[in-house]
Amino acid sequence: MAGRGAPDRPVPGDTRPLVLVVEDDVANRTLLERLLEREGYRTQAAGDGEAALLAAGEHGPDLILLDIGLPGLDGYEVTRRLRSHIRTLTVPIILLTGRTGLDDVVEGLDAGADDFLSKPFRQPELLARIRSALRLRQALARMDAAHAAVAALANAVEAKDPSTEHHCQRLANLAARLGTQAGLEAADLEAVAYGALLHDVGKIGVPESILTKQGPLNATEWEVMRSHPEIGARICEPLSAAGAFGPIVRHHHERWDGHGYPDGLKGEAIPLGARIVALVDAFDAMTHDRPYRRALSVDHALRELWTEAGTQFDRALVPLFALELGHEEARLSDLPPSALLATA
Repeated sequence: MAGRGAPDRPVPGDTRPLVLVVEDDVANRTLLERLLEREGYRTQAAGDGEAALLAAGEHGPDLILLDIGLPGLDGYEVTRRLRSHIRTLTVPIILLTGRTGLDDVVEGLDAGADDFLSKPFRQPELLARIRSALRLRQALARMDAAHAAVAALANAVEAKDPSTEHHCQRLANLAARLGTQAGLEAADLEAVAYGALLHDVGKIGVPESILTKQGPLNATEWEVMRSHPEIGARICEPLSAAGAFGPIVRHHHERWDGHGYPDGLKGEAIPLGARIVALVDAFDAMTHDRPYRRALSVDHALRELWTEAGTQFDRALVPLFALELGHEEARLSDLPPSALLATA
């Protein structure tokens, strides 16, 4: 059933949020539709649980106002079914009910509802709850878009240089694991994982003849190769979270002794995330085949890290990394989603 004044099909270019109103009482349903349309929302309506599920699948609402006391499927069951389908998994659901007991609230939230509003509701409160739920969904959508952009950029780098296949994903996982050992909080772990994923994105600007060269690079080729951290930082600038992980992309080739590039930072002047990525980048490069040499063993690579501790790498990070490698399995539940694109 379409809402009052709402077309059966979306009007092309109409970007107003669509609210699905699920209410078996015709008077209440009409009141809600009129209120929402007056406030600038589009509406669709349903009078029972089965109709609600069909409308949610067909119209893809931005938010669902859902009465609990519906005939047939009640609001709790409708919520559970909506949460079991990928298309409606993240759609905000606000339950409307005359039941005010704690058990009712708990059951609604356990079913997957985002909010709970008692009848009779006050219009300002209802509208505020709707605005809040839509803001949260928009923020999550931006995060999903940013995550997809990061993954696409990382894949673009690896497509250009087949010899480093899965390198960026492995690095994200290793960097987040080391960051966990170093005591980083969740937000910092996310930044480290994104920085690891995109650390080499600047290689998009490096000719394939240099990236895949079988022998040593000459001085001119090295100059081009050494430009990739700066190119990468510029590529990442438009991403909303670049302020957190951009410095990692720019500084992952700095050295603890100050002889790195592009800025010659030294010691703790190098961002911690960049120090973490620099170490795991070197380890992963050593333990996988490259055009110019065969892979080293894990033990051999670890000895190299210990040798360079305090010179190329942060001395405090090397033992933490060795300890983390000693775990039989990565603690995936502790890692941010960006570290889990692949662990191969």
